[in-house]
Formats: sequence, C-alpha cells, structure tokens
Amino acid sequence: MTAGPFRSRSAAAAALLGALACAGAGCGSSGTPTAGATATAGPVREWQEPAAYTYTLTSSTQVLAGTFRVKVRDGKVVEVVGADADSRRQAQNPRSEIPTIGKLLAMLDRARGEHAHTAEADYADDGRPLRIVLDQDENSIDDEAFYTISSYEPGTLSTP
Repeated sequence: MTAGPFRSRSAAAAALLGALACAGAGCGSSGTPTAGATATAGPVREWQEPAAYTYTLTSSTQVLAGTFRVKVRDGKVVEVVGADADSRRQAQNPRSEIPTIGKLLAMLDRARGEHAHTAEADYADDGRPLRIVLDQDENSIDDEAFYTISSYEPGTLSTP
C-alpha cells in the first residue's frame, strides 16, 4: 500500500526538479528558438521574411490541401507548382490563395491575438517556422489548419 504515496511523492519530486531545471535553463525565454521549440504564446521568432525565397508548403486545410513548391518575390507569390495532379489543379485556380511564409506567420499571430484554441509553431534554428497548427475553436468542425514548411531556400531578386 505504500507504493501509491511513494509514486506520488516521486512524481511530485520529478515535476519540481523538471521545473527547476527548466527555470535554470531559461525555458520560456524569448531567445532564438530551436528546431524542436514549440511556441504557444506570443511570437518568439526573430526571423524576417527575405525579399526572395522558395519553399515547399504542405497544407491541410478546408480550402487548401496538398503540396506546393512556392516562389516568393517582394512579399508576393510569383510561382506555384503543385506536387501532384490535385495540387497542380489548385495551384492553377485563381481563387486558391497560396500563402507566403510571412502570411502564414501573420495568420499565426492573428490566431494568437484572437485567443484561438490552438496556435502553435515549430521553428528552425534561424527562427523561420517549420510547422504551424491553427484551430480557432475547439468545438468547430473543419476549422483546423496544418502547414508544414520545408525545402526553404533563400534567393535573390535577380533569380528568375
């Protein structure tokens, strides 16, 4: 019968040690995030969207689903190539809005400002997002959005 209280004390001690280690390591600081860091509070990134870059977006939302290679110049999407037939069809649809990384970050900031149920991001060492998860209302169906940002390549404005 002593195993129950012993486990409780052990768990409490482990939680206390974890909290102390976290406090000593600066958990929750606003320094440069690491690749595995997840932020659920305000913005913690220091990344600034460059004038030119290319990236791959994998999106799973009610309005945009698929994998897209996206070229951005001066804050605007200038070229989109879908990875499969459905993504290519969506990329050709003028009503499909393929976001820049800056727009994805703005959506994340807006969701946080509106106290969305979920507004999370994982960041690379340089501060750019690798994954963004949004869910405005826990009880709403089909308002979730999952974005994965990969194959990021900074570019120059002279690159066609």
